[in-house]
Amino acid sequence: MLTTLDAQYEPPGRKYFSETAVPKLYEQLRGEIVNELKEANFIALTTDMWSSINMSSYMSITAHYVSKDWTLKSKCLETAFTPESHTAAVLAEALHDGLQAWGIGEEKVVCITSDNGANIVAAVRDLKWPWISCFGHNLNLAVNNALNKEKNKTDRAFGVCRQINGAFSHSWQRRQQLRKEQEQQGIKKPLSLITDCATRWGSKYAMTERTHTLLPHIRRVFADDRSRRTLPTISWQDVSVLEAVTEGLKSVSEFTDILSSERDVTISSLLPLLHLIKDTLKEKESDAKLTAAIKQTILEQLDSRNDNDKIIQLMRTAALLDPRYKATHMGSIDLDYIRTQLEDEMVLFWKQTTSGPPVTVRDSTDDDDAPPFSQSQPSKKKKTLGSLLGTIRPASVATPEQQAQAEMANYLQEEVVDGETNALEWWKRNESHLPLMAKIAQKYLCIPATSTPSERIFSKAGNVVTRYRSLLKPDKVNMLVFLSNNL
Repeated sequence: MLTTLDAQYEPPGRKYFSETAVPKLYEQLRGEIVNELKEANFIALTTDMWSSINMSSYMSITAHYVSKDWTLKSKCLETAFTPESHTAAVLAEALHDGLQAWGIGEEKVVCITSDNGANIVAAVRDLKWPWISCFGHNLNLAVNNALNKEKNKTDRAFGVCRQINGAFSHSWQRRQQLRKEQEQQGIKKPLSLITDCATRWGSKYAMTERTHTLLPHIRRVFADDRSRRTLPTISWQDVSVLEAVTEGLKSVSEFTDILSSERDVTISSLLPLLHLIKDTLKEKESDAKLTAAIKQTILEQLDSRNDNDKIIQLMRTAALLDPRYKATHMGSIDLDYIRTQLEDEMVLFWKQTTSGPPVTVRDSTDDDDAPPFSQSQPSKKKKTLGSLLGTIRPASVATPEQQAQAEMANYLQEEVVDGETNALEWWKRNESHLPLMAKIAQKYLCIPATSTPSERIFSKAGNVVTRYRSLLKPDKVNMLVFLSNNL
């Protein structure tokens, strides 16, 4: 058809896209993001490692910041090829080079979120960047350790769940029958079975909960199956274990999904969330012994993984700057310390970004409404008693320290807002009368509570570097993953 329309037209080939179209689009989008990052006062990072299908190693770096219009932005910066051994020195150099390539000064880096790998933790420590461990990984490790501690009781039940999944995954007839069984019971949207995955957070709970929910339908399908003798048997002991595990993990199952958002503030919710988890995991009289044991181990694991003083201080600071929480989850001593630290940061930010005399607080009765740098002379107005008395009052000059203390006092006097309130929208509305504190809020509220953004990059990278495209060059991988995430 193209030849008929225009015999001289030559359709673009592979080289055109790989050497012209993709690089051009990459450079264009990269330039736009560079300009956005220049305008951001503070930037938070996440990072993680990934191996492609041909076992090539890559490091991801994502940037997170609050824009001028108080929108939380998330950008994929690099999917950097790292063929060397992943020592702390190599990873530190890769992180440093990644920031340099984007023109991001280290003074802008508020914090970096990663998993608990010893090499990446040592790398961040060598760079002297603030660091926070991924809450999702911590919670997943706590759950896995709790289940491993009760391995003798749970192994058989988990094995039966996997066998059931295998029985349905290898037979389309059984899957179809399972769907029909649910539809006959009035379920409009039939559910499918879920298999656990070692690297997927909360997958064991998802598997046990779904199996337990579909158990009556599964039994009916197995009962009608001619080869039922070879199918897994589900004993009452297995059902008891599934019920106990489901009950023990139910209270923490949804937290990782909530804290994995890239569009909402998450760091400020960590401290309140830990308090909530402790309340929900308290042993109940109705709990089975296995449920109580799982809950207790999860609590112990979370306490041991959140005992870093710097991380605790970061969580308290972020919670205080969130109008939904403020100081509701900290004592008076902690509040005084965090308050002093924030006031010092406000003063430092003012000094670094402002050159000129201190802030002049004019009296409200002053009739001079003209802008301070107005070129035109205002017309003379008839004097009133209020204006005459106002002129004899000296204008009060507020130092940066006084301004910071006044803003903090005004902020803490206001009531805590509803939990459904968007924290960034609140700061957008109140930035005008809390200007210094608003800038510090932008600094802390951009920090991701989990390293999910980096892991999402690798989910898309797996769709780029497939077994049919395993020979893609690292620079092409970086470009394609960058465009896939940022376009």
